[in-house]
Amino acid sequence: MAVTLKDVARESGVNVSTVSRALNNCYGVHDDTRRLVLKVAARLNYRANQVARGLVTGRSRSIGLVISDIRNPFFAEVARGAEDAAFHAGRDLVLCNCDLNAEKQKHYFDWLLAKRVEGIVMNSVAPLGPALQDQLRGAGVPVVLLNLSSAHRRSRVWRFSSAVADNALGGEIAGNYLIELGHRHVLHITGPRTHGNFTDRAQGFLKVFRDRGLPKPEVIYGEHTFAGAHESAREQLQSDRNFTAIFAGNDVIAFGCMRAMMEKGIRVPEDVSIIGFDNIEMSQITSPPLTTIDQPKYETGKAAVEMILSMVSKGGSREPEHRIIGVRLIERESCRSIPGAAVPDRKPAMRPAAGGSADSGSAETEAPGKESDGGRGRVRPSPLAPAPSG
Repeated sequence: MAVTLKDVARESGVNVSTVSRALNNCYGVHDDTRRLVLKVAARLNYRANQVARGLVTGRSRSIGLVISDIRNPFFAEVARGAEDAAFHAGRDLVLCNCDLNAEKQKHYFDWLLAKRVEGIVMNSVAPLGPALQDQLRGAGVPVVLLNLSSAHRRSRVWRFSSAVADNALGGEIAGNYLIELGHRHVLHITGPRTHGNFTDRAQGFLKVFRDRGLPKPEVIYGEHTFAGAHESAREQLQSDRNFTAIFAGNDVIAFGCMRAMMEKGIRVPEDVSIIGFDNIEMSQITSPPLTTIDQPKYETGKAAVEMILSMVSKGGSREPEHRIIGVRLIERESCRSIPGAAVPDRKPAMRPAAGGSADSGSAETEAPGKESDGGRGRVRPSPLAPAPSG
């Protein structure tokens, strides 16, 4: 049978409230009494009942992390950053995997709210409908989203905070990179239309082709999984191929496309170039190593939990805060230049100056020269700093 506060109080010769104050290092307990209580608790192997404590305080000292698909290595780094931030703050992180299932996502929402978590960080499977938004707001639990589109961030209706990469800028960097290599007919294979991150990447990518007067790339929406991307790429490769490059919505999608091309005898990058997004570890060991847009995954998870803790410390402030994390190009070996292709002039895509929109940083999308990345690829950092929070 588990040892209780009453057992410690009886062995210590004091009342239960004194034991509770002593164990929680509260004011009003004599040092000798505190030492006695701690000694007795250690001898009896007493462990605090966190569930009971949560019922009394209304807090479980835990934070929920709801992810859409644990198979994607991207979320391992996000979870690591979130867990480190939670651990250093004395909180536990509860990981919930939805397997791209909206019903499972709703189940975990209900379960986490019943457990009285202090906040929820989530990469949503499906758009949060009005009923679910009302439920979360009514529960008084801070929520930070990892896939909120720029349009929703600007909306006065949407009242949740977010920590996301500058996805639109990442799309622009990918587009400009392929254009400068001479690619004019490009395919964009990406995730669902309803996913905020993929939407912003596609918009940024299409924008640079439009601004430079080039043919609009075809966009293929589908599942953001290896199998889904493999199937989408196979369908595109059935007909006469008129594209020379693919921009994949994330690295896992890029892997599915590369597999489909390998099965068809299409060489990367000799026949088709491909660029991904995320820079997960596996992108270094594909054949050839994948050129990709890097977003700081660990930092995103860490920032999201820090935002939850900040809101909790302010008494549960619900004023939305949006942190935009900078991105950069990691140049490896999956893209090649098209000889003799003229490069059209680029229109600099300006960002608001710092202190303007909380949706982005300052400066333009021009990338500086290449820097060495220790053999893991060549880095072209974005000149955009993370946006001011607020």
